Amino acid sequence: MTSLTTTQDQVASVEADAIIVGWTADDTVAAHPLLSDEARETIAAGASLLDASSKAGKVTVVPGAGTEARRVVVVGIGSGSEGDLRIAAGEASRQVGKKPSKVVVALPAEGDAVIAAAQGAVLGSYAFTDYKSDENAVTDTEWVIAGASDEAIARANILIAAAAGIRDLVNTPPLDLYPGSFAEIAEQLGAQSGVDVDVWDAQRLANEGFGGILAVGMGSARLPRLVRVAYAPEGATQKVALVGKGITFDTGGISLKPSKSMETMKSDMTGAATVLHAVVAAARAELPIAVTGWLCIAENMPSGTAQRPSDVIRIYGGQTVEVLNTDAEGRLVMADGLVKAREEDPDVLLDVATLTGAQGVALGTRTSGVMGTPEIRDEVVARANEVDEAMWAMPLPEHLRESIDSKIADLQNIGDPQGGGMLSAGIFLREFVGETPWAHLDIARPSYNEGKPWAENVAGSTGHSLRTLFRFLEARAQG
Repeated sequence: MTSLTTTQDQVASVEADAIIVGWTADDTVAAHPLLSDEARETIAAGASLLDASSKAGKVTVVPGAGTEARRVVVVGIGSGSEGDLRIAAGEASRQVGKKPSKVVVALPAEGDAVIAAAQGAVLGSYAFTDYKSDENAVTDTEWVIAGASDEAIARANILIAAAAGIRDLVNTPPLDLYPGSFAEIAEQLGAQSGVDVDVWDAQRLANEGFGGILAVGMGSARLPRLVRVAYAPEGATQKVALVGKGITFDTGGISLKPSKSMETMKSDMTGAATVLHAVVAAARAELPIAVTGWLCIAENMPSGTAQRPSDVIRIYGGQTVEVLNTDAEGRLVMADGLVKAREEDPDVLLDVATLTGAQGVALGTRTSGVMGTPEIRDEVVARANEVDEAMWAMPLPEHLRESIDSKIADLQNIGDPQGGGMLSAGIFLREFVGETPWAHLDIARPSYNEGKPWAENVAGSTGHSLRTLFRFLEARAQG
């Protein structure tokens, strides 16, 4: 199993497969308390011959001469900021050699930047190998963060475990991850972390009127679930509710997607996975804040029992929605979750969802859109900036509100066909939050990397938004 530790020994004396060091704009190895001047000079001599660059994440590999390591990975650290160190560690982590057993990270990091470097290193080398029959595909590496405090390592371990947990869930094929199994995983995590878990099965959902989740899930033989995960430490004065979209596979339903568009639709439950692990991380970190997560889980399949375009469904709480496109299903399950979460009178309500393709059209593959109550929206974006996660504040234009009016129901589930799909989806969700301060995070494209690895993000699930949510909770807990 991959592990994260620290050492207070001189880096050059540690036997390892690789040492990761920084390269500065002064064309030298970055200073580190546990890296002697002699070792730095020896490494710098080799790196200079290979034209090492200070650009954040630019990697140069040299032999481990002057150290007890097999190789030294010299990586540009840019400005030396927390974000640049995460990028540097992530890129360097993939150049440490085949199946390394021990890697020492000696980047010039202090405070939260130590955690960023640890995240970059471990998550940048993440691999999902559960379905590999070749045992050699599995690599167990000890990542050693030189000079880090035990407190920093403990905090980094919590955040890394949460991000890796999200990735594991999202990368799991939908044959094995479906509403029932997802709920069971939540129960297991709850038992391990001291988080309370309550599950609504299909019968309970029907009895209590969760029409959105039921409508989306009724086309599948594997019936939907609503899962509540709650961490409530004694003395907490703040209460935050998180709602996550959990479509374990999205075919589009009767409004069937093109086959190519389905290839990544196992990732449509990323919001629920993120919410689950955010609550668990808060519990493991013992944050003094109450956090409740709502996982809205269904499989959107076409069948003789699936909902149809033109059906009218009744969301939990009573509002009716005309379904014009069954591929706009995420907002239907989220509506149920938002109303239910609101009943517990949280101080703030956040929802996280791979909600619209329009998000990627507007903001690309690396930046999420944040909408909602202006103060909460801006607070989320500020926290994202603090942890170097790309998020952008987006408006909810009032002129788009009439586009979700239905002729026969309270609302319809798609808006203006001329554009602004991310925004009209946010406006739809706003109808279910009442007066509760709220923000909506559309993480559709940044949450799943279909391109080449970059920074700490490998192919597949990225865990995007976990850092922001945790920082948001942490800041709220601090008052």
